[in-house]
Amino acid sequence: MLIRIVRMSFQERRTADFLAIFEASKQKIRTFPGCLHLELLRDLDQPAVFVTYSHWESPEALEKYRRSELFKTTWAATKVLFAERATAYSVEKLETVSP
Repeated sequence: MLIRIVRMSFQERRTADFLAIFEASKQKIRTFPGCLHLELLRDLDQPAVFVTYSHWESPEALEKYRRSELFKTTWAATKVLFAERATAYSVEKLETVSP
């Protein structure tokens, strides 16, 4: 499994536009083959900064999504709202620590 974290900083006046895009696309992304989990997070100190946190079956599943028309249209509409360039990380879970 691959975990994908994408941090996006938006122009303050455009956050509602981003939330509308996410609302319209979230179920399509979540049900895309290979997507196992999807969350949207907001920075408590910087309300124009959002993070998507998603789980993918494999790097190939994520890459297939990134080549899809769904990603291309969603990302094109989203990136014009940025205040700065987004940063993305692909990571793997090594360990879960429980009490």
